[in-house]
Amino acid sequence: MTAYEQTLRALGLKDRNDPITQLVAEKIIAVGRLGIEDPAEISKLALNKLGSWGR
Repeated sequence: MTAYEQTLRALGLKDRNDPITQLVAEKIIAVGRLGIEDPAEISKLALNKLGSWGR
């Protein structure tokens, strides 16, 4: 499973046409640029960056 898929699942997002998925993709890309390769770690860090979303 990719970091993107893991993050969408963790956020309960199923519709890839939902505009919020674009934000998720941007966060995944930003974390990936840090040189992290493990999908689980990328997802975790992206979720932390999105942490205040939905609260």
